[in-house]
Amino acid sequence: MLEITIIVFGLAKCITGKLKLILIKEGTQFIVIRVPLAGLKLGNITLNIFFIFSCTLSLFYAIPFPVIRHFSIRFIRPQRKDILIILDLTDMAANSTIVGVINFITLLLSIPVIGAGIWLANEPDNACVKILQWPLIILGTSIAVVALLGFVGGCWRITWLLIFYLFAMFILILVFACLVVLIYLITNQGSGHPAPGRIYLEHDLDDFSGWLRRKVTNPYKWDRIRSCLNSTDMCSELNQRYRIAQDFFNARLTSIQYGCCMPPAECGYSYINPTYWLTPNNTAASMDCLQWSNDQMQLCFHCDSCKAGLLANLTKEWRSVDIILFITLVVLICMYLIGFCFALRKSKTGDTSPRRHKQNT
Repeated sequence: MLEITIIVFGLAKCITGKLKLILIKEGTQFIVIRVPLAGLKLGNITLNIFFIFSCTLSLFYAIPFPVIRHFSIRFIRPQRKDILIILDLTDMAANSTIVGVINFITLLLSIPVIGAGIWLANEPDNACVKILQWPLIILGTSIAVVALLGFVGGCWRITWLLIFYLFAMFILILVFACLVVLIYLITNQGSGHPAPGRIYLEHDLDDFSGWLRRKVTNPYKWDRIRSCLNSTDMCSELNQRYRIAQDFFNARLTSIQYGCCMPPAECGYSYINPTYWLTPNNTAASMDCLQWSNDQMQLCFHCDSCKAGLLANLTKEWRSVDIILFITLVVLICMYLIGFCFALRKSKTGDTSPRRHKQNT
């Protein structure tokens, strides 16, 4: 603050060479500077320049722009021979800086939320199911918009906008927390079981939550999902990547590839290539054994193992997203509490301003 004072009033002193500034009191709330006018006439060019410069500062202060509006300035003439200049530190840009930093960090916290939604939208399985990606994108965008409103309200000192920010962000945090808990509860099931004679895990529909099962057991929904999955290259790429049976059986494929692109291990099909298998004499081990087809457009997309593999893939990706969302939620709550406590402290210390101090004295 003293650096700003030196710049402002040092200019007038440099112009005239006669203006003197005496620092009377410096506190945490305000600075009082006495300008002695002894020996100066009211018509003196020094005084005129000084008051012109003061008016310019007043105009700058009237402009609602946080970079220019650094402090408030008042002039008091207790007697004709001097002027008291009071620089109000409670209106300094430091307060705006704190609010701005908090809301800027909040704005940055919307990036992992939106990014998680975009990442899920680009994954073939999530792109076909379309459950979680759009809620995440909408939630992240809402957090970004509210953070921007809080930044504007804090820097431009718009009280009603700050109140709206606190209320809206509180609602968004509640929605965010419910979403994190919901994802955890949904993905806390579906661990799978070892496939006979294989190194990977197979999954059953009963391993997953009823809410997720209903997303794939509905015939109309599954036909749409199956057509979407069939249009991807997740099965055809296996034929290009694995030419030898041993390489294929040792490969780490996704759960949806195990479930949709090959018959279940219990059926006893003989390997020819990743998507073409010889039918055994007995296919009565399960209904999925009868559903398998070497038709490259059919494969096991009608099997329950394909539905279970899809849900296993979803839960694995959602768990990864939920970890990111949980960390983001914790930081967001911390930022909100810091901003709320700062606003509460400012409301309690509002009576210590120089204006109220002057009235009381």
